[in-house]
Amino acid sequence: MSMPRSGTTDSLVLGDVIGDVLDPFIKFATLRIFYETREVINACELRPSQTVNPPRIEIQGNDPMTTYYYTLVMVDPDAPSPGNPNEREYLHWLVTNIPATGSISYGQEIVSYESPRPSLGIHRFVFVVFRHHETKTISHPGWRQNFFTREFAERYDLRMPPITVSAMYFTCQRESNYRGRRR
Repeated sequence: MSMPRSGTTDSLVLGDVIGDVLDPFIKFATLRIFYETREVINACELRPSQTVNPPRIEIQGNDPMTTYYYTLVMVDPDAPSPGNPNEREYLHWLVTNIPATGSISYGQEIVSYESPRPSLGIHRFVFVVFRHHETKTISHPGWRQNFFTREFAERYDLRMPPITVSAMYFTCQRESNYRGRRR
């Protein structure tokens, strides 16, 4: 069992991911996310045009001797706007039964990837990875808005310690509002 890398949990706390989407957790895997050649790091900014296609996901567990499966959830806790997130959390992607020894393409996509298209304000897009010992039968939730990651984890018995294996997020705003950081 390893603690999160320095800065990983802090950025999740500072970005209110811990609190709005997740409870504190102990990191049990490394999560790497790539949109084309750009690697996502916590709190980085991406343009909607950079997130049109599903990202490449790499999950590497810390216990190679045990067979695990992972479930990936991607949500927007700021929908439709950060000032009025009444659709919190908006589900952008749900893939389950990802084998620890394979790529996400070997998992079962329950909800297809929907690219971020924020219309107002700066939105956080959160990736959460859960670990389970056997495959899970997970149903499509029927809608994308008002998905609750915590309730989902409880419903499908993903709350066993730890509730979460890894998490990461990026921010995004409407392309016409994007100004980038000044250097």
